[in-house]
Amino acid sequence: MEVKIEDSVLVREYISGDEKALSILINRHNQRISSFIYSKVLDRDITEDIFQDTFIKVINTLKKGSYSEEGKFLPWVMRIAHNLIIDHFRKNKRMPMFEGSDDFNIFSVIGDDKLNAEKQIIKNQIDSDLRELVDELPEDQREVLLMRIYKDMSFKEISENTGVSINTALGRMRYALINLRKIIDKHNIVLTN
Repeated sequence: MEVKIEDSVLVREYISGDEKALSILINRHNQRISSFIYSKVLDRDITEDIFQDTFIKVINTLKKGSYSEEGKFLPWVMRIAHNLIIDHFRKNKRMPMFEGSDDFNIFSVIGDDKLNAEKQIIKNQIDSDLRELVDELPEDQREVLLMRIYKDMSFKEISENTGVSINTALGRMRYALINLRKIIDKHNIVLTN
């Protein structure tokens, strides 16, 4: 008979450096969290991406020491997943919000998504600048970032393609983003239009 280790003990072990403890937590709660996410987004790929992004946030919070242990690991992770689901819908504008008024204007709801010439030039310049910044990253971080952002691969696919664990791929993505921010700050670059 196998003894089930409490979530709080596994969290402390992970914070102390035991990577296997996080694997146990992920495997233990995988089905429940994935089912929750899928019930909201109804898409397997998006579910997998949100699940992975949830655990990136979990890892970052635990590594920063910002997690306050109250024996409520699963509800905390579910709240993170819930917030990421909301972010997903906002980003993809699948939750349109209208302000009610008597002088309704159809043009406030619909718009021309095509970029005008000026915006296209700015977008091209930002894309070019970003490609140069990405080239400054270490090879292993650059590889994961390109697969995730430009090839829209899940962390599972990245793991399979690079021959590293999902946790390693998550870590490389995290460090790639941290290093990109440092490079941007160092060069005083503004990547907005």
